[in-house]
Amino acid sequence: MKRFVLPSISALCIAAAIYANTGNATSNSAETYRQWDQLVQVYERVRDEYVESVDDSEMVEAAINGMLSSLDPHSSYMGPESVENMQMQTSGQFGGLGIEVTMEDGLVKVIAPIDDTPAAKAGLQGGDFITHIDGEQVYGMTLPEALKLMRGDVGEPITVTILREETPAPFDVTIIRDTIQVRSVRHRIENDNVGYIRIASFNKNAGSGVRKAMSAIKEEVGDDLAGVVLDLRGNPGGLLDQAVAVSDAFLDKGEVVSTRGRRAADIDRYNARNGDIADGLPVVVLINAYSASASEIVAGALQAHRRGTVIGTQSFGKGTVQTIIPLSAQSAIRLTTARYYTPSGLSIQEYGITPDIIVEQPRPEEFKDLPKPRREADLRNHLANEKTPEELADEQLEDAPLVARTTKSSRDTDEIKDYQLGYAIDLIDQVSQFRQQVAMN
Repeated sequence: MKRFVLPSISALCIAAAIYANTGNATSNSAETYRQWDQLVQVYERVRDEYVESVDDSEMVEAAINGMLSSLDPHSSYMGPESVENMQMQTSGQFGGLGIEVTMEDGLVKVIAPIDDTPAAKAGLQGGDFITHIDGEQVYGMTLPEALKLMRGDVGEPITVTILREETPAPFDVTIIRDTIQVRSVRHRIENDNVGYIRIASFNKNAGSGVRKAMSAIKEEVGDDLAGVVLDLRGNPGGLLDQAVAVSDAFLDKGEVVSTRGRRAADIDRYNARNGDIADGLPVVVLINAYSASASEIVAGALQAHRRGTVIGTQSFGKGTVQTIIPLSAQSAIRLTTARYYTPSGLSIQEYGITPDIIVEQPRPEEFKDLPKPRREADLRNHLANEKTPEELADEQLEDAPLVARTTKSSRDTDEIKDYQLGYAIDLIDQVSQFRQQVAMN
């Protein structure tokens, strides 16, 4: 249903009257009407007496956004620009630089430049930190705010200031924006016999991309394939159906995730279909503090079914589902409508997924004194988990009895900087060797 906002006092009065006379009226309807009347009075005073002229529609939009943002960090009003950005993110095409990024230690960190894009041609590298965008300091911004600055019209230049570990000082790089076709899934071969699949975001191509990547890996490695690393680090999430599709690809049966709304009847369950694209080979899932939402659904599903070993650090902890409800052709609201639960019935809201094996990724020396990454529990107005941290930890330990805390791997050498990936490859190698010994006996 489409609803249109009418930026006038009469519209607010009509809304108040309608609300007061609906069948939802309760014993406190008089108080609710009084508050509506206060809202109208404030609106009128601002419009007539504020020091500068204020646009009516902007005031109404601000009121709507204030109402929604007071609920939780993920509910919000979406104007034309926000709707357009959401469509670009889910479709995987927009004008920009061509880099996969995350937010780390208050700065934008480049995960990897996308092949044949302006960023790759300009020489940006994985591990680079962006400290300024067109002279504006990044520290203190949210990731969406930084992304908004980096996106723009095709052909427009942008200057980013780069901090690189091996360089003595930050330096500027000017890049010309171009149309970017985002590949949410990339793959390669590690150690000659381990498939590596990275999912940068859960856009509409994530599920099919994982299946194509697995087919390519099998074709390249053949019968020597020892296992698969599924890298979800820095993945902020995306579409629920794509999280289900990726989980389903590695599961042969069972529940992937359930979502539960406000009412007892508002429960949806998503189940896996027959077929495991990895044919039962070991799967290791990498997560970190920036793995959120859809990433946590996948990690939680594979962990609960003992189909994948989760390695890394505690995930972000966003265990809620947002529904986009259109208001008009160019506006909508993003409303939190449900919580999601792992197949074990656990809500990871606020706390996140606990890895089976915790492996810390050392920080660069110059960033060791910066604050730790912010998680869902650090966000204002975040929804609380129904269980205490102690109760949740006990249940997660029951579901993941192989939990071990370690920060060392046999592959920790000066040549290997990605300790988490090194540990994952080691684990797959060890499992593969064990299987070969069992087969020989």
